Amino acid sequence: MKNTHWLILTILTLSLGFAGGYAVSAHTGTEPGYFGAVEAAGYGGAAEEKIEGLSDEIQDYYKELGK
Repeated sequence: MKNTHWLILTILTLSLGFAGGYAVSAHTGTEPGYFGAVEAAGYGGAAEEKIEGLSDEIQDYYKELGK
């Protein structure tokens, strides 16, 4: 009987933890494709010469940082 209570408590805790984490992740604000963007420092970001959404002045600043 004692093991049954621990099993039920463990399953209930894991279920509630998963549901809570899943609910919170929906409100993080990270959009699909974010980690593929050059600004996010994702892999393969250096292939593009001009970054969309950044002014020429800011792009020159980033290029100077890389030198």
